[in-house]
Amino acid sequence: MFTLTYVYRDSTAVLGPLAAYVEPHCYDLCAEHADRLTAPMGWELLRLPAEEVPEQPSSDDLEALADAVREAARPAGPRGEPVGHGKEVGRRGHLRVLRSDQPRQ
Repeated sequence: MFTLTYVYRDSTAVLGPLAAYVEPHCYDLCAEHADRLTAPMGWELLRLPAEEVPEQPSSDDLEALADAVREAARPAGPRGEPVGHGKEVGRRGHLRVLRSDQPRQ
């Protein structure tokens, strides 16, 4: 992946490694489109050296991904949801209004 940046003031297009953050006038490109890129007439195109990206993810990458999935799947804990069975008190189309019974103590 590459990032294309236009510097309108200098009539320059810069193609470099994928940017880590979003900026105005920046566009991410795949390798195929980056290879075929040409600058508009009268513009200069600068190609910065791209970082080598491994074909297969490393074990660290896979571990970080697994940790992120586990964290996202972890229950959020008690949310103060009403307890007990609801009693229908109204209906509109397919929607129902339920009132929770108070839990016994």
